[in-house]
Amino acid sequence: MRISDLDDIDRSILVHLQRNGRLSNVQLAGLVGLSESACLRRVKLLEESRIIDGYVMLMNQAASGRPGSVFVQVTLDSQQQEHLARFEEAVKDVPEVMECYLMSGDADYIIRVIVKDATDYEHIHMENLTRLPGVARIRSAFALRTVIKKTEIPLARR
Repeated sequence: MRISDLDDIDRSILVHLQRNGRLSNVQLAGLVGLSESACLRRVKLLEESRIIDGYVMLMNQAASGRPGSVFVQVTLDSQQQEHLARFEEAVKDVPEVMECYLMSGDADYIIRVIVKDATDYEHIHMENLTRLPGVARIRSAFALRTVIKKTEIPLARR
């Protein structure tokens, strides 16, 4: 099943669950206009087809004690596949790294690191980031303020 195969009811299920993953099947069925059993079947099919990839709770980042985000451009000394793979495996072990993207352009990767403050980032930079395999250059930029942060993926109408 692909997103293009979904009808308006499937799309509605996805919209509602993205907004509130804690909806009960009874609540969801009422919102999308299905019987409880039909709604449950559709949700199970969306899960089995991996359109629904999982369910999470989102924690307030500031409440975690690490309110800051630093965007880090990482350039490796080699772009050979085995070097990229070693870096990618190692970066997964840095707890403060929340996202990592392989990029085109000047940097090989962009990662988002959550921090308490500049001193905390300095420690993460020296103890973790510079020790990742193959790192040749690191450029960092502190986010001053979050303007928008979305978790809901927009679904185009058919």
